[in-house]
Amino acid sequence: MLTAKQHELIQFIQQRLEETGISPSFEEMKEALDLKSKSGVHRLISALEERGFIRRLPNRARALEVIKMPEDSTPVGRSRPANDVVAAATTVASSRPEPANDVIEIPLHGRIAAGAPIEALEGQSHLPVPAALLGPGEHYALEVSGDSMIEAGIFDGDFALVRRTDSARDGEIVVALVRGEEATLKYLHKDGGMIRLDPANGMYDPQVYRPEEVVVQGKLAGLLRRYH
Repeated sequence: MLTAKQHELIQFIQQRLEETGISPSFEEMKEALDLKSKSGVHRLISALEERGFIRRLPNRARALEVIKMPEDSTPVGRSRPANDVVAAATTVASSRPEPANDVIEIPLHGRIAAGAPIEALEGQSHLPVPAALLGPGEHYALEVSGDSMIEAGIFDGDFALVRRTDSARDGEIVVALVRGEEATLKYLHKDGGMIRLDPANGMYDPQVYRPEEVVVQGKLAGLLRRYH
């Protein structure tokens, strides 16, 4: 059984998904339903989720999927009596486009050096990231410590967004695990049978290792920066 507001909200979500493939933001839902606060939207979303009409896609901040629609749906914006309820529902056609998502949560694995190598700590927290910054593949984030990559626009306190891979082309910025215990963010170069990790700061010298001492753990895919 849906209330008038619940019915209006699910119609609005479905209409937006069909038009753009992106679920509406809570602010957009608040305005569409003429609610005073986002807390009202949260309550409506929770009620629809409990009744099996929608579900939230995991690890995504703005992603709703409509599972079924009320049978007697009316166009969005058409008013219903305040005490009206909708009893029956029908499954949404499987041909409906998969909702796109503008924010994805990826694992945040501690700090990584942009200077002398330091340990990249494994952590349990997550970082919300605009999906547009990420390409295909699995990603994670590391907080940058140090200033050896500032000429590449990477500063202390930035969050490096890293695509998991064990290989990289010459000249790419990688997360390199050195001697099995320390990780660093550097340009990767193959130099006469050796591996050279180059900084992007004239105050630092390149680091040269035997190939077996360096394992690539990912390539830089993007950056996030906080402004305080």
